[in-house]
Amino acid sequence: MTLPARIPIFVALLLAGTAQAQAQTQADPAPAPVPEAAVAADPAPDQAQESVPADTAPPPPSTDILSGRTLSILLDGRLVAANGHERFSDGGMSITRFSGAKDGGFRVEPLPIEADLIWTPRFTNTLSGNVSVAWQRDQEDDVDIIESFVTWLPPRTGKVSISAKAGLYWPEISLEHATGGAWSTVHTITPSAINSWVGEETKVVGAEVTLSASLGNHDISATAGVFGFNDTSGTLLSFRGWALHDLKATMFGRFQLPPRNDFMKFAQEGVTRSTIELDDRPGFYGRIEWRPPSSFSVNAFYYDNRGDPEVFTPNKQWGWRTRFANLGLTFEPVQGTRILAQGMYGTTQMGFKEHGVYWVDTLYQSAYVLVAHEIGKGEVSGRAEFFNTRERGSEMNHADEKQDGWALTLAGRWAFTSKLTGFLEVLNVHSDRGTRARLGLPDGETQTVVQASLRLRI
Repeated sequence: MTLPARIPIFVALLLAGTAQAQAQTQADPAPAPVPEAAVAADPAPDQAQESVPADTAPPPPSTDILSGRTLSILLDGRLVAANGHERFSDGGMSITRFSGAKDGGFRVEPLPIEADLIWTPRFTNTLSGNVSVAWQRDQEDDVDIIESFVTWLPPRTGKVSISAKAGLYWPEISLEHATGGAWSTVHTITPSAINSWVGEETKVVGAEVTLSASLGNHDISATAGVFGFNDTSGTLLSFRGWALHDLKATMFGRFQLPPRNDFMKFAQEGVTRSTIELDDRPGFYGRIEWRPPSSFSVNAFYYDNRGDPEVFTPNKQWGWRTRFANLGLTFEPVQGTRILAQGMYGTTQMGFKEHGVYWVDTLYQSAYVLVAHEIGKGEVSGRAEFFNTRERGSEMNHADEKQDGWALTLAGRWAFTSKLTGFLEVLNVHSDRGTRARLGLPDGETQTVVQASLRLRI
């Protein structure tokens, strides 16, 4: 898409953000376990507080469009050591963001990874915005929009409150990401397979409304959303399978697909575009969360893009009918120790029916448990997960196209200052997929990726 063609869309989406996220950026995260929407925007848990006492500090202005309060920059640079064959982002079969030398052995590289400009204007006391524009290494466009949305958040009165959001955003699925801009991970560098895929293929252009209520000592919230521009969701899960990385879908970007079978390489374009509308059929999602007086919370999320599997463009971008259910749990057994768990189960379908079966019909599931423990100005965390897909489509080899895998992640985080945070992570992942034979590779591959990251927020 040319720049002139993008200008109306940029203008339409330039009103953006959340007052709640802005407030979170300036406060320490609560000690109780919290879902994605309540995680502090800066991954460092021990942010510096205002030097003025809270009861005498001047309140933020009701309108603040462009100032030091509304603009911030997030920079990420890394030293990476990884093995494995060609990575998926270059059209290969390895499922991590970084791969090794040509022979699959280890390669070490210092790399600039991401630069984000985050704008969080406050239009009124109740209406605010969030626009995140980023350069990401390995993305198609040099600079692109990550998120752009407006939030309406009136003050709560009584036991019931209402809020709303509209624009380009990720629905609240991930427990591993912050919402204060640029959708950054909090505990590890690399999110789980579930939330890596959320970052790729569940970004929407839509609107949602949330109702929250207090019932005695219990808090319950329910969210309903309607959206479009998400018709290709499921393409990567079917042709590549699950992956572990921190690449994020952008407004105009796309992802490479690995080599496909002889039928699909002519039926499907070699890339998938994350934000596209093909069938003019809106999708929907719903979320409910329960917070009892004890130190845990549970949420359930259901998503259906209502895509038409038989719709396609001249350049062979297809509609996919993608549905999934996601369960999330946060728990703090003792102060400073947090447990996160997520599980996802879904299906996606594409193409015409042959004998009542779509060309592609993929069942997918994954789950993880993450344990994080605070130590001074830092944190150590560990995550274990499994993932698999099962193929039932008429034009796919069922045995070769299925995927089975697991991953273990160990990570450490340290807040050097309120603006500079360091991460160290070791990721070990194993996956099996028969289609690797097309490249002369064994069905299974075990990869190790070691990353040291510095994040600067100014």
